[in-house]
Amino acid sequence: MRIALFTKANKPTTKEAVDYLRKRLGAVTVYKGEMGDPFPKKAFRAPCDILISYLSPWIIPKKILNRTKSWNINFHPGPPAYPGIGCFNFAIYNKEKIYGITAHLMNERVDTGKIIAVKRFPLLKSDSVYSLSIKSYKHMLLVFFEIMGGILAKMKIPESNETWKRKPYTRKELEDLCKINLSMSKSEIERRIKATFYPNMPRAYIDMFNYKFEYQPDR
Repeated sequence: MRIALFTKANKPTTKEAVDYLRKRLGAVTVYKGEMGDPFPKKAFRAPCDILISYLSPWIIPKKILNRTKSWNINFHPGPPAYPGIGCFNFAIYNKEKIYGITAHLMNERVDTGKIIAVKRFPLLKSDSVYSLSIKSYKHMLLVFFEIMGGILAKMKIPESNETWKRKPYTRKELEDLCKINLSMSKSEIERRIKATFYPNMPRAYIDMFNYKFEYQPDR
C-alpha cells in the first residue's frame, strides 16, 4: 500500500502520525514543509493509494487528488461549523462551548469534501488560541489512529452523517478579525485580542495614520 502524507515540519502530533504509519507499513512518503514553501514537485511523479493531508501547509492540487487510487483524506483541526482558516480564532471569538476536529475526503475546494468522522470536546472559557490548538491536535491524532487503523485492517473508512455548516472561512475574514478601532467597546476589543493572540503570529492591531500598533501582552 502506497501512502503519501503531507504535513508541517514541526507541528504537535505530526511525528506521532508519521511514526504510526512507518511502524505498520515501513515505507511511507512524507512531504514536510512550512507555510510559504513551494509545493513539492516530487509529489507530481509519485502516485499513491491513499493521500493524507495532516496539518499540511499546502493545498493539494486537483491533478494529484485525481491520481490517488483509493482515498484523499484531510484531518482538519476544527468542527464542521468551522471549516477553513482561523477555526480556533473564530470559535473563541464566538464563545463556543463545544469544539471538535473533522476528518473528511478531499475535494479541489478546501474543507468541502464528504465528512467521515468528527470528534468533539469542551471549549473552556479559560482556553486560549494556543491551548485550544494543542487540545485539537491531540484529538485529531486519536481520530487519525482510528481511521488509519480501520483502513490498514479492513480497507474501510468510517461513515458519517455530519455535514459542513458553512463555507470555509477565508484569510481576509481572519485578518479582519485582527483589526481593532477606537469605536469598539472595551469588551469587543478584549474579545478580539483573546481570539487572535498566538505566540509569534500576527495579532490584534490598531492602524492609525499609516502606523500599525500591534497588541503585545504583559511579560
